[in-house]
Amino acid sequence: MPGNNMSSRASGSRSLIAPELLPSLDYLPAFDFNDETLRALRAGTAMAPRKRPPLSPELEAVACEQHVIPGPPGAPDVRVLVYTPPGPRPAAGYPALLHMHGGGYVIGNAETHDGSNRSLAAELRCMLVSVDYRLAPETRFPGALEDCYAALTWLHARAAELGVDGARVAIGGESAGGGHAAALAILARDRGGAQRICFQLLDSPMLDDRTGSGPDSHPYCGEFVWTAASNRFGWQSLLGMEPGTAAVPAAAVPARTGDMSGLPPALITVGALDLFLEESLEYARRLIRAGVPTELHVIPGAFHGFAMAAGQAPQVQACLRFRRDALARAFYGP
Repeated sequence: MPGNNMSSRASGSRSLIAPELLPSLDYLPAFDFNDETLRALRAGTAMAPRKRPPLSPELEAVACEQHVIPGPPGAPDVRVLVYTPPGPRPAAGYPALLHMHGGGYVIGNAETHDGSNRSLAAELRCMLVSVDYRLAPETRFPGALEDCYAALTWLHARAAELGVDGARVAIGGESAGGGHAAALAILARDRGGAQRICFQLLDSPMLDDRTGSGPDSHPYCGEFVWTAASNRFGWQSLLGMEPGTAAVPAAAVPARTGDMSGLPPALITVGALDLFLEESLEYARRLIRAGVPTELHVIPGAFHGFAMAAGQAPQVQACLRFRRDALARAFYGP
């Protein structure tokens, strides 16, 4: 892979990685994102057929249908995947999770988290809608966010037809998808429409363009998988300008939002060695200070993306349990 930087694996924070997670590190990226690596990644994705690991019978039983829905005004339509658990439709309708995939704002698609999306739909008896939002740098802010808002609007407008309880619609995502989810919660609040959100599930969310762009960097966070250099590239791709400056519009960056009041309850999970640790801690602090019910879990010894390669590790299982339990409470009560 162009730009591969294996030397970083021998330095500072490796000794702090949880032993159960250390073997998985070699299965995850070890390069900084830039124009060259992005081209290589996309070329590989385009040339290879989409493959997925074999699914269990329980996950295969979750139906997955593709829909093409109206996009933002003047923009292309948006593709979404709708996951529905097997069995009869609940009389009160399904709770629903609108999901945004990760990928640093520059890679990924609605299929990226197919396995975990099926698992959540099956375990929580919920409908899950995965959004294939437009990617940067081809689409700058607010294009992708407006795609997500269009999907939220569609989900509410079609709730009766889909069998969804509009009062129990949550949003969430991982990494960049968590950033889009946080921004969507703010946008929906500010527009004051009928697009109600009962909960936001933010897993290692990408919340602040200033992370990695200033001199005061964390000495142990961001060495592995998603680095400060990759973060600058992702944000610059989304914003179309240098991240971390006063010129960046606050509406594009959840952490720059001045008013945190009136946002949906939130769960934030993040690894203790993740580049996004401190911005997640600060975002949780500000939500709590604004009176937003917020649950925060820092996973010891975990780096960004650890759940992708270490599925049976206790840290991964704990993180998945935090997510499932929080969504279950949001959907069904204590």
